[in-house]
Amino acid sequence: MCPQLALAAYLAKIEKGFAFLTRVAEIMRMKTPHDTRGQSGFSLLELMMATAVLLIVSGISFMSLQPVLRQQRVTNGYNTALSALRLARDNAVAQRTSYSVTFNNAVIPNTVVVAPTFAGFQGVTPARTFTLPTNVAFDAELGIPTGNLNTPDRFGTGANAIDFGYTGQGAGAGAQTIIYFCPDGSAQDAAGGGAGACSGISNSGVVYIAKPGDLMSSRAITVWGATGRIRGWRVYNNGGGGTIWKRM
Repeated sequence: MCPQLALAAYLAKIEKGFAFLTRVAEIMRMKTPHDTRGQSGFSLLELMMATAVLLIVSGISFMSLQPVLRQQRVTNGYNTALSALRLARDNAVAQRTSYSVTFNNAVIPNTVVVAPTFAGFQGVTPARTFTLPTNVAFDAELGIPTGNLNTPDRFGTGANAIDFGYTGQGAGAGAQTIIYFCPDGSAQDAAGGGAGACSGISNSGVVYIAKPGDLMSSRAITVWGATGRIRGWRVYNNGGGGTIWKRM
């Protein structure tokens, strides 16, 4: 359920709760044995009952929203990493130079830093740090599909949360945490040249994002070095007790 639908459902429950409280109050007044002519308002007992019911309805609604909110935080983390990669590539192409993207899961919260390789030229975009939401990390959860044929775009084996450094599908050592986007939009393993023209080796790979301990929250982003193409992935149950990656 998307956050908007979850909020709508929550408000609908609150509205039903108030309607129920109103009905309870009406019944209580009808059953009051003494003469209430000339009196108005609610008794203390009615207010206590109304408060109790409202607290119950609110508590149930809050608990039902928690899974949705947790998934939304992971989605926000995925969007943060995706935005950082796209910003670096767009800047490299527009400014005809190279920009680095550095992923760091050794700090809390985890970060992504986009920075120009060569500072000082006209139009340079200053370094920018992107921060993942709390409780979300660059994390390869136990249980995600592993092996070169099952990982996103067949990069790596799912052993490293930040896993760049592949020259192609199944080729390269991986485990690199920095990539460089070049003027032609490609991603390489070095800035190359004083003008940032890039003359290194194609750098493909994948980064995993998840709420630690929650396998089904796992997301992934792949980068194809030769073209700089960026794609998003999400893990799903494959129906046979395991998991599978599917494009987002």
